[in-house]
Amino acid sequence: MTLLQKEYNDVSYISGPLLFVNAASDLAYNAIVNIKDGSGRVRGGQVIAVTDQNAVIQVFEETRGLDLATASVSLVEDVARLGVSKEMVGRRFDGLGRPIDGLPAVVAEKRMSINGQPMNPAARAKPEEFIQTGISTIDVQTSLIRGQKLPIFSGSGLPHNELAAQIARQAKVPGHEGDFAVVFAAMGLTQREVSYFTQEFERTGALARSVLFLNKADDPAVERLLTPRMALTTAEYLAFEHGYHVLVILTDLTNYCEALREIGGAREEIPGRRGFPGYMYTDLANLYERAGVVDGKPGSVTQIPILSMPDDDITHPIPDLTGYITEGQIVVDRTLNSKGVFPPINPLPSLSRLQGNGIGKGKTRADHKNISDQLFAAYANGLDLRKLVAITGEDALTETDKLYLKFADDFETYFIGQGDQDRSIEDSLTVAWGILSKLPQSQLTRISKDSIDKYYGTKMDEMWRGGRSMQ
Repeated sequence: MTLLQKEYNDVSYISGPLLFVNAASDLAYNAIVNIKDGSGRVRGGQVIAVTDQNAVIQVFEETRGLDLATASVSLVEDVARLGVSKEMVGRRFDGLGRPIDGLPAVVAEKRMSINGQPMNPAARAKPEEFIQTGISTIDVQTSLIRGQKLPIFSGSGLPHNELAAQIARQAKVPGHEGDFAVVFAAMGLTQREVSYFTQEFERTGALARSVLFLNKADDPAVERLLTPRMALTTAEYLAFEHGYHVLVILTDLTNYCEALREIGGAREEIPGRRGFPGYMYTDLANLYERAGVVDGKPGSVTQIPILSMPDDDITHPIPDLTGYITEGQIVVDRTLNSKGVFPPINPLPSLSRLQGNGIGKGKTRADHKNISDQLFAAYANGLDLRKLVAITGEDALTETDKLYLKFADDFETYFIGQGDQDRSIEDSLTVAWGILSKLPQSQLTRISKDSIDKYYGTKMDEMWRGGRSMQ
């Protein structure tokens, strides 16, 4: 399609990253434009609102020094698009999809709208294939299923970046290792974090099967809104055009939502809860619902959005709305982190609503669900007893109670606290049985007798934490 090369010269005013242009009602919503000023500098932008009076343009770069008198706006593309190619795997890009790895620009096989194509609900297939992250707490207790969207709820100062890098390095769909890819999008990174992710992906070899989009904290807020859409467009292309099973990791959605709030303030919109725009739920849903499995298509898109909860408040609008849209949550715990446990994932408030679809006989192992339930119940009992001991002391406990206290310690040390190891689901279940076997058989009420007869008494020469063996 040939686009009309028309210029709009009546730029009325600038508010932060927003440019207001009069007599431009024929510009289309989401159109990509160039803004040129008298100095010859050209900035990119996107149309975010059109009325009879004016058009509002988000400028992708700094607006400081932009001369209104000489500024002109010209149409580049009817909608924001990304040139995609299979050759993007193994590459690093900025938040707008421009290479930052020193290599030439990607030769696009196709140009796709970054807004994605709505997925027909009738064409969605049921997610029911297990994805192994190599992290015991996730794989056994909050299992990730291919096509699922399962967020990680973290907090300021907690090691969610390290956890994200570990998942990106270790994740696989058993039996489909060759056509598995990771699309990693990070928003609002400091320079130190950019260096960390770049070095980590290169050091571990994870970059060879990954596509990285890295948006820095000093980049314009507008770019932060485009970064996850660039990543998801790439994921959809790899999944539904080339048959990849794609895991999309988005971090940190809190930075994304704060950019939404900043843009909303510049547009003088009426704020909603905590100053965030009222349409934030819809905006997040547009991102999260781009995960799924489609009938007749070999590939799939699975999402792990990561967000840091302000003040560790799970009722804050960002985690609250995310919880409505997604299928569970993985909670990173500050108390576990303060004990030196890594990854500090607390299984009690964590949940995977699709876990039952992808585990069990023929998928992981027949005893998987029962083991998950038993670990949950025993750990919850152990934590309750810890609170009781703080009041009454250990003298008031029965011998069985003391075993549960010991179980809670072992569970945190050897099962949750696996460090940076990559455990198969078999390894994780073996560790679980090794810890559960310290409890009397009579206490394993959630496990079948057949499983107890087969696995009870499992021992391990070494329980993988700093080389310490389990006594």
